Amino acid sequence: MRPTTLAVWKFASCDGCQLTLLDCEDELLTIADQVKIATFAEASSEMVGGPYDVSLVEGSITTRHDEQRIQEIREQSKLLVTIGACATAGGVQALRNFADVAEFASVVYAKPAYIDTLATSTPASAHVAVDYQLHGCPIDRGQLLDTLSALLIGRKPRLPAKTVCTECKLRGVTCVVVADGIPCLGPVTHAGCGALCPRHHRGCYGCFGPSAVPQTATLIPLLRRDGMTDGEIDRVFSTFNVASFAAERSKQ
Repeated sequence: MRPTTLAVWKFASCDGCQLTLLDCEDELLTIADQVKIATFAEASSEMVGGPYDVSLVEGSITTRHDEQRIQEIREQSKLLVTIGACATAGGVQALRNFADVAEFASVVYAKPAYIDTLATSTPASAHVAVDYQLHGCPIDRGQLLDTLSALLIGRKPRLPAKTVCTECKLRGVTCVVVADGIPCLGPVTHAGCGALCPRHHRGCYGCFGPSAVPQTATLIPLLRRDGMTDGEIDRVFSTFNVASFAAERSKQ
């Protein structure tokens, strides 16, 4: 049987999600004969043209060239999977969406006229159809491996729609809000991290983005009750998935 052709693409990002894939080297060896890595610049200089069975896309769309390139990748890919907060939500760089990018460029760069960038940082799904999304900053290793394995055998990946609160309950983690009054975004955050922060006695920071039906308007009074100021609340929602959380808050 012909091996599945896999391509991995980078847009505006820190490369952390690609490194998560590289860190799976032992597990990937078990499926090496079933996968042909056609393009993965982080790992190899070999670049094989499409079409591709599966494309993994890391990073947000921040330039006109990005807009063109994501369209080309979509056309060449049977399945397109976005990986990480940058690709699924625009990333922390989407803070630019609420400010003046030209002003930022004038402060940061000696010759801002050389900078060709869009005013916004957007997820791939704002430009092309996306088949599956792996949330997180970075993505979860187990979720990535399950998704790749599923796609190899033609099964739909198991991508949970529950919240971090559910993961805490399933793992027997004591609720940091109830027990200690620690502010936590777990009730409004997409599952997938395995309740990493609450397991270490810290509130959830929303790395995996808003859940399917995030009740942020209900959570915010509880965050105030637990000692957060309005400024701190704005900041905690303005990190890895700032654009997604802002969109959800505007609805409520």
